[in-house]
Amino acid sequence: MGCIDSDIQDKYALYQGDCVEVLHKVPDNSVGFSIFSPPFKSLYTFSDDPRDMSNVTSDSEFFAQYDHLAAQLLRVIKQGRLVAVHCMDLTATKNMHGYIGLQDFPGDIIRSMQRAGFIYHSKVTIWKDPVVAMQRTKALGLLYKTLRKDSSRCRQGLADYLIVFRKPGDNDEAIAHSYEQFPVASNINPTGAGWQEYASPCWTGDGETIDDGRLDVADRYADPVWWDIVQGDVLKFRDARDHEDERHICPLQIKVIARALDLWSNPGDVVLTPFLGIGSEAYTALKLGRKAIGIELKRSYYKQAVNNCRSLSGQALLFGGEE
Repeated sequence: MGCIDSDIQDKYALYQGDCVEVLHKVPDNSVGFSIFSPPFKSLYTFSDDPRDMSNVTSDSEFFAQYDHLAAQLLRVIKQGRLVAVHCMDLTATKNMHGYIGLQDFPGDIIRSMQRAGFIYHSKVTIWKDPVVAMQRTKALGLLYKTLRKDSSRCRQGLADYLIVFRKPGDNDEAIAHSYEQFPVASNINPTGAGWQEYASPCWTGDGETIDDGRLDVADRYADPVWWDIVQGDVLKFRDARDHEDERHICPLQIKVIARALDLWSNPGDVVLTPFLGIGSEAYTALKLGRKAIGIELKRSYYKQAVNNCRSLSGQALLFGGEE
């Protein structure tokens, strides 16, 4: 298949195509950081293309494909550098699985990346509002009437996770930070929030989106506690949806991407996302002075990603209208 379409500029290269096939063309040890949100197995099927990793009938079929991706990621990432995968536990249903419970999708991702040769490096928990989840899904375990009737069926809301993996070897280009960038307890930040906040196993947030090309101290420490990652803090996506497709679009929040880039990459690094979607990771990488490689199979998402990235530099949008 190779590449169906592409938009290649000085600071980014976006491709429409199958992520594994396109990654074969990316040079060894050329990527400084990778961050992405893969399809959550068959939770949503984004297209009927047989190359679509969400278009599967079983867990084993999904990971047979994902294992190929993990192997390519290990090849293209520089030694000592990191890959961050956004995922969550998935629900099991009576109709689909024979029981009501949870599936350990994050654990399966970890084992796939380890099979490829990655080192399990870190895991960040991202808080999500259980009330929003209850209103959206009507999950039995989150309903108040379940608490009143039989709380043995109650459960907590599902968090998001950013699971981080390291390629073995020494990092030849240190990712260094100044005291001003990451203060500990100081006059700049008397509360002590700073590195401690990034080192916390649970990231919550003030919900503000970045509006310039950096995350400065004032932006990062506007509130000593980042109370929530706002689920709506995402790029424009309505132009990317197909018929009845809006519910399937769940881009990773800008704040999460920005924090990961801030901590785990250098300005000028090449940032890779093999699941480009509408371009959130590439867009944020460019916003923060990095370069970007993005791969997306679905045509409508690819078109929106190209337009989102082009909008940063004032370039003419490549796609418009009903094209």
